[in-house]
Amino acid sequence: MGPQQDRSSSMANGTAAARSKEAKVVHYRECQRNHAASIGGHAVDGCREFMASGAVGTAAALACAACGCHRSFHRREVEAGDDRDCSSTSTTSG
Repeated sequence: MGPQQDRSSSMANGTAAARSKEAKVVHYRECQRNHAASIGGHAVDGCREFMASGAVGTAAALACAACGCHRSFHRREVEAGDDRDCSSTSTTSG
């Protein structure tokens, strides 16, 4: 990579990064923490969706207000905003 190239547009392996401009919405759903793992069992607490305990940007925002677990224990669901135009712009001559 030469000194004139923009390093922010390259990935670690040297290939150009294809950055997506799509808006992605992330939801954290049911808690999957196994509370009985220490005794060899499987028991979840029944928390159905992550609710942040504090304001965005604070440490409390990563703890669930309902079950007290860290956000990483909750199932992550990503919805990609699909703003693409599905109409065909190509013309065929026949």
